[in-house]
Amino acid sequence: MQFYSGHPMADRFHTEESDNYSENFGKEQDLGVGNIGMSVPMGISASNVSGIYSKIRMGAGNLELGFPGVFTGNRNAHTPGMYGEDQRQAIREIAEINEVKLTTHSAYGIMGMMGQDQRGNFSVSGSADNVREIQRAIDFAADTAGGGSVVIHSGEFDRPFTDMFLDDETHGRKHNLSREGGKGRMLFMQKHGAEGDAGFILLDDRTSQKLETVQKDRFVAYPVWLTSKEDQWGVDTEGNRVRIRQGDYIDYQGRKIKDQDIYDPTKGRVPEYDQATKRFRVKTQDFDYFKGEADRYNEWLMKNWKYKYPEMSEQQFKDKWYYLKKYPEEAYLHATLETNEGHSRGWALQYGADTQEHQKAIEKLKETRGYYEKLKENMPKDELWKIFKQDSRLTQRFGPDMVPPESVDPVDYINQLIKSEETRLEFSRQASTSQEQQAADTAETKEHIVTPIKRLEKHGAVLYAIAATRALQKTKDPNNPLVLTIENLFPDKFGGHPEELMWLVKKTREKFAEIITSEKHWIGGSEKEIPYKELGQGKNPYYVPGVSKEEATKLAEKHIKVTLDTGHLNLWRKYYQHDPYKTLEQNDQEFNKWYLNQVEKLAKGKFIGNVHLTDNYGFQDDHISPGQGNVPIKETIKILRKYGYDKAITVEPGADASTDLSDFHGLMKTWRYLGSPIYGMGGGGGSAMGGFRPTFGQVQYSYFGQNQPPNYTFGSYAPSNDWTLWSQVPLE
Repeated sequence: MQFYSGHPMADRFHTEESDNYSENFGKEQDLGVGNIGMSVPMGISASNVSGIYSKIRMGAGNLELGFPGVFTGNRNAHTPGMYGEDQRQAIREIAEINEVKLTTHSAYGIMGMMGQDQRGNFSVSGSADNVREIQRAIDFAADTAGGGSVVIHSGEFDRPFTDMFLDDETHGRKHNLSREGGKGRMLFMQKHGAEGDAGFILLDDRTSQKLETVQKDRFVAYPVWLTSKEDQWGVDTEGNRVRIRQGDYIDYQGRKIKDQDIYDPTKGRVPEYDQATKRFRVKTQDFDYFKGEADRYNEWLMKNWKYKYPEMSEQQFKDKWYYLKKYPEEAYLHATLETNEGHSRGWALQYGADTQEHQKAIEKLKETRGYYEKLKENMPKDELWKIFKQDSRLTQRFGPDMVPPESVDPVDYINQLIKSEETRLEFSRQASTSQEQQAADTAETKEHIVTPIKRLEKHGAVLYAIAATRALQKTKDPNNPLVLTIENLFPDKFGGHPEELMWLVKKTREKFAEIITSEKHWIGGSEKEIPYKELGQGKNPYYVPGVSKEEATKLAEKHIKVTLDTGHLNLWRKYYQHDPYKTLEQNDQEFNKWYLNQVEKLAKGKFIGNVHLTDNYGFQDDHISPGQGNVPIKETIKILRKYGYDKAITVEPGADASTDLSDFHGLMKTWRYLGSPIYGMGGGGGSAMGGFRPTFGQVQYSYFGQNQPPNYTFGSYAPSNDWTLWSQVPLE
């Protein structure tokens, strides 16, 4: 093929088709123009189908269509629902004709499956709305792309940088993601002193309402439990002869409290009583104490689960262990609630103590009234009063001064006494009952206090899985499946750390496999497996007949993956704690080493199903072009290629749309940064052909809309026609 140099148009001409170029220009690139695409936020970067097509005409080979709108869209923030059948068909056709691959980004405003609102509470209905929003993004992807990634943000809940744990309920250093090697120095910290005042959110799992944030630097007054000071023989609370060892819980009679009763609020351990002060002993405890308290409870529960949960089978207990075990922050809040519970139980006893006395008094007064009613019929009033004044049944109960003036009828007065006793009885009953109810409610609340990760494991992962079943149902080509890809968001949210993201994907895959292989499955807040037909809703709508657990596991790995956002991962840089014995450059290298190690874990585990290629300086998610900040982009791509990653790589232009000529320039800078050559008709065939090779500079920043400076001027840019050359030829 002959190329002609000097042509005013050095157009990019089907870059992916290497046969169109000379041998010098047709060499295979590791990642070329055809591999790296750009995101198109609908309503911002493109306002309609024509806007999408304009990106293709510019040269983008891959596009990720994203939706800034959530639930209801507008002109500047579209949602999938704003694109009807004709528009979806048009998008599909222009992508197929131009051999452009499409991926989809669900609503940017969705932050995981916890349904957190602006007040910090977590809403079940909000979570359900998020699922439906993802489902319509999946439907859009099915109609336009026919497959590929559908991105959903993580960002489930706030958690402290200093205490990032997954399956370690003891909060031990060994499993803390914030520490070097799990046990060394603190790697990440949001602020000075954060290690001492880190806060943990706790929820009520019945309502998902945020209860409290437990601070590590707050202290709680907690009972000093009565324990045996030495090894000895004795009896337990049921009179059985037992060996009592030092540290065993005992009651005030020195009897050993039975192991299964230790945590029972009425039969369990009791606080020490100080004879000198006549008070029960309490001591102010810090957060570390409750690490031990949680550890003791979990050890007890493993041994006594049958007493605590008699309705469970051993397998059910094992399945629910993650949810039933106690975390230090839960033990911490339990301590404050136990105080409230004990206070209520104490007042219930106080108010109810005289109930029987009041009941007996009313019975005696009624008998006495009948006695005086008979005397009143046959006895003079003055004689009646003599007997009345000396009636021991009244004086013993109400004292010697209880007798009213003689002008008062004794029977009427007894009626008044009965009324008074009935009022006292009513007060005792109401006050005692309300305190008992309050104690029971507090005890019930304790059972439902959970860390957010438990709710995420129990409910959030199920909702992700339900969304993924839509991807399974909508997939038409097994070789081009729809894939739910959960994106690492910001460091301050759970899921921002790659280890958290992998944990979330694993849990979601487990729930997915369980859901599609179960004819019946629990729904709503019920803990029981209830067949849908018993609820009038038919079978489990996500059940796939004939799929084995092994096949379901493979399907889960196929349809649930991760979107790696290189810029989001780099935001950990601003929280990285520098080693004071190393230079700034050495610390930057250490952070990059950590960064690339995280990327390798994701890539090696085959978790990655999509890549967002963005850059920044580690302070904010600025979305500058790859190669313009300090994200180790090339090293990241090298790792991806090492482990065979061949899915979408998408540049997400951000700042370039404001500080450069257009968002597309961000994509072109990425191509240049990663070494993609420029090809063109008329650009010359290379030095072997005597031509010249076009450059990205000519393409990116052109003159008058052309790709390189023209050889002549025209229109309003030309000088006056009155001026001529020496040859008298007009200047064109």
